Parts: sequence; C-alpha cells; structure tokens
Amino acid sequence: QVQLVESGGGLVQAGGSLRLSCAASGRISYTTAMGWFRQAPGKERDFVAGIRLSNGWTNYGDSVKGRFTISRDNGKNTVYLQMNSLQPEDTAVYYCAAGPSLGVLITTPASWGQGTQVTVSS
Repeated sequence: QVQLVESGGGLVQAGGSLRLSCAASGRISYTTAMGWFRQAPGKERDFVAGIRLSNGWTNYGDSVKGRFTISRDNGKNTVYLQMNSLQPEDTAVYYCAAGPSLGVLITTPASWGQGTQVTVSS
C-alpha cells in the first residue's frame, strides 16, 4: 500500500493563501499520478487538481483554475497544492490521492490520505 500524509491545512481569511503538502511512502512503484480532492460537510468529494509525476502534466477542477497550482518534488515523493485567493466556498477537508495514471486518478484513486482541514473565513 501507498501511505499518504497531508499537512499544511489551517484557518485563513478570504483572499489569503495556503500551501498543502502530501508525502507518499511505501509501495509507490505503481504510482504515476498524485493529486487532491476536497469535501465540504454534506457535499460530495470533488476533484481539485492532479499531476503526472514523470512530466508534470496537470489537471484542475473548474472551480479552482487560475487560483490553485499543483506541483511535485519527485525526489521527496511529495506533491504540493498552492492555494491563492481563497474564498469561504473553498472551506473543506482536502484529501491527497495517488493512482496508476492521471486519467484514473480523477475518478478512482488507488490510495487516499486522511485529509487536512482548510477553513476560509469571511
């Protein structure tokens, strides 16, 4: 199994920024893509961003395009999510995910982290 550990969540005011980190360990040989999902209370878990580890290709959910940026450090087996211009509707638990391809990551990740809370106040 691949273990994913998120960090960097917290409380910020609207318009502020946060950077989330996700470190992968364990059996990562079949992990070619990593990314982020989020889930607000009473709502579905939605795709936020994903990245192909080999070449850095990315995909973003429509609601975060232009505000969030995903990146990776392959030497550290870590991905990051830089979140700028945060708004109250971004408040959610953010989950790191990993999968065998960027395409399937969006719908069916193979591994999940436990999540980190992001709260944006007005």
